[in-house]
Amino acid sequence: MARKLAVIGAGLMGSGIAQVAAVAGWEVVLRDVTDAALTKGTDAIRDSLARFVGKGKLEEADADAALARISRTTDLDAAADVDIVVEAVFEQLDVKHEIFRALDKIVGERAVLASNTSAIPITKIAAVTGRPERVVGTHFFSPVPMMRLCELVRGYKTSDETLATARDFAESLGKTCVVVNRDVAGFVTTRLISALVVEAVKLHESGVASAEDIDTACRLGFGHAMGPLATADLTGVDILLHAIGNIYTETQDEKFAPPELMRRMVDAGDIGRKSGQGFYTH
Repeated sequence: MARKLAVIGAGLMGSGIAQVAAVAGWEVVLRDVTDAALTKGTDAIRDSLARFVGKGKLEEADADAALARISRTTDLDAAADVDIVVEAVFEQLDVKHEIFRALDKIVGERAVLASNTSAIPITKIAAVTGRPERVVGTHFFSPVPMMRLCELVRGYKTSDETLATARDFAESLGKTCVVVNRDVAGFVTTRLISALVVEAVKLHESGVASAEDIDTACRLGFGHAMGPLATADLTGVDILLHAIGNIYTETQDEKFAPPELMRRMVDAGDIGRKSGQGFYTH
């Protein structure tokens, strides 16, 4: 019997997770609240698969088969008979709470409920369910089809069995996993990149060095594939600002205090590659 996955949210992350799962042989239900969002998400999957075919990294027949394994819906009840649900919606706790409350009543008792959150503690998300032991963090990285890492996050009550199921799922998609054993805000990766981005922005806004030179220093001095300010543009300045704000709210640690420059950039709509302007012009 085919393994079944529901992905909640057809945005960049959700569609990417759906794509790699379908390529790996999972039957995928992609759910969002509007048909327009679902169309945009499945179009992105189709375009991404076509690029893999064009580069000779995927056979056309395999791409067609992956697309055929993805169904789309606006009905959350479609997740009723899946093995795993991955929520990949906006980083706002009340939105996630609404979804997890509903899923708790819909899915089977053995189903794993996972969140793709990059900063919100899993324990906070799991608290609205009657099965916190079946809730886990599966933090994928964008673009999901290209990035090999998945950060698995154990909530305060996440069971060993749930964590093992989440690892099996992520590894079946070709991902390498790291495990966060203590449910701190921002986990490992978001805390590290947030601290680096905050300091890089402060250096830039105070005139110590240009964005280009700060990123070059990190690439050539530390061996980073991409500098922190270029990473902010790729991720979305708005998304990263929100994640940094979540960590700061939780910890009150000044190294995560969101820089004023990032706030003003978001106010002005200069949010990175998706707007054409961020720390760089795209």
